[in-house]
Amino acid sequence: MSSKHRRRRSSSPVIFFRVLPGSRTGREEQMGVYLSTPKTDKLSADGENGRVRFGLSSMQGWRTTMEDAHAALPDLDDCTSFFGVYDGHGGKAVSKFCARHLHKQVLINDANSSGDLPASVYKAFLRMDEMMKGQRGWRELTELGDKGNKISGMLEGIIWSPKGEDSDDLGDGWDTEEGPNSNFPGPTSGSTACVAIIRNDQLIVANAGDSRCVLSRKGQAYNLSTDHKPDLEGEKERILSAGGFVVAGRVNGSLNLSRAIGDMELKQNEVLPAERQIVTAEPELKTVKLSEDDEFIVLACDGIWDCMSSQEVVDFVHKHLNTEDKLSSVCEKLLNRCVAPTSGGEGCDNMTVIIVQFKKPLSSVATSSTEHSAVTAGEMRPK
Repeated sequence: MSSKHRRRRSSSPVIFFRVLPGSRTGREEQMGVYLSTPKTDKLSADGENGRVRFGLSSMQGWRTTMEDAHAALPDLDDCTSFFGVYDGHGGKAVSKFCARHLHKQVLINDANSSGDLPASVYKAFLRMDEMMKGQRGWRELTELGDKGNKISGMLEGIIWSPKGEDSDDLGDGWDTEEGPNSNFPGPTSGSTACVAIIRNDQLIVANAGDSRCVLSRKGQAYNLSTDHKPDLEGEKERILSAGGFVVAGRVNGSLNLSRAIGDMELKQNEVLPAERQIVTAEPELKTVKLSEDDEFIVLACDGIWDCMSSQEVVDFVHKHLNTEDKLSSVCEKLLNRCVAPTSGGEGCDNMTVIIVQFKKPLSSVATSSTEHSAVTAGEMRPK
């Protein structure tokens, strides 16, 4: 069970040993889901091309494990940039799987969909669940998860993020690989997914879960995603119709999200499509045509949004853009601002944030509409 989105079965302290780079062998005491002191070391990066510049940073914080992952690919293809944050629960394998594969599936679908990018993104989210089943899915999840880390000797605290040159031939053998786990139904752990794709002057945001994407337009924050919680009217209706229930804001008394990739035990109704399961990986899509008024977007896991509102984050970024040369430095300051001084409550989650700044004015037209939940000027409200 997860230390975050799921209820824990036990909160007994666990003692473990770990050797960190440049440190002596030491002992850390885990107090339930929290460490005795937070891990504030950060994984940060910056990049840019002719369209955007970006900075990112991730921090384990008070949690006993790091379950976030991310993807930052400013040159997904010649005219497309891709950024995503993935917040795992029940383990790190599903979030890492999404960071490794989701953007590749977008490209594969895009090549076969006559340029309908929103449809390609939509299919990519649902494809993640299918790819994690069977022998190949089991093998990859084992490699990416805790067991794989122990086998490979990787440090638990390292956050995996893909490189632009990483590529798998997903067209051959993914669904036909055979082995002792050919009937693997998929992982019981899961992950949120919130991605932003920029192609020319079009911004597409796809989200499943409670990570969030916020747009700064003339200093005003606009939410481009919805936090998918079980108590939302539409989400609760789907959960109940699929045979589930909501107790204390949790699906079946366990998961405090209503949409996620993975969590296959909550997707077992064989008469319903993937979009209508108790928990679904179906993304909510919003499309905006960027204008000169649009300054940057912030993608972050809920560890940030639990501590600050969308507008507070936008104001924070604006303030520090004036004093910091690197966007990753702004991200690091944001993480430091959010981490709690003591364990328990807000500010104790894993934290990942990506800031993407639009480099050039793209259009004087503020919005566009598509068949996939397009954002109109009337629908976008300050947050």
